[in-house]
Amino acid sequence: MNGKHFLDTNVFVYMFDRTAPEKQAQAKQMVQEALVSSTGIISTQVIQEFLNVASRKFSVTLSVEDSHSLLRRVLYPLCQIYPDLELYEDSLWIQAETGYAFYDSLILAAAVRAGCDVLYSEDMQHGRVVRGTLIQNPFQGLL
Repeated sequence: MNGKHFLDTNVFVYMFDRTAPEKQAQAKQMVQEALVSSTGIISTQVIQEFLNVASRKFSVTLSVEDSHSLLRRVLYPLCQIYPDLELYEDSLWIQAETGYAFYDSLILAAAVRAGCDVLYSEDMQHGRVVRGTLIQNPFQGLL
C-alpha cells in the first residue's frame, strides 16, 4: 500500500455544506491532510464537477474570486489525472464490470490509474474493491 488516495467531488462539496457540520469538518480535514501529505489525488473531472456545483447549486455560490483561490490553492495542486483515450476506455470497461454510471466509472478509472489504494466517495459501494482500489465512504455514519 502506497498511501495514495483519491478524493471524489463530494468531499470538496461537503467542505462548504453548513447543513452537515460533521461531514463538513471531515471533508476539511481530509483535504488539508491530502495537501500536507501529498498523497491526495484528484482528476480534472473533480475540478470541473466541483466548480460547476459551487457556481450553480450552493445556497450561497462561491464568488469568482473565491473559486479562483480554491482552484489555485487546493484543487489544481491535487490534480494529477488528465483525460485521454485510455482513461475513457478504462472507464467503459469499469462501467461494464461494476454497473456504475459512466461518470462514477470515470472517477474510479482515474483512481486506479493514479495507483490509489483508496477512493473516498459517498456515491459508490462502500467496501468494494475494484482493480485494487478500495472504495470507502468517509462520511458513513456522520450527520
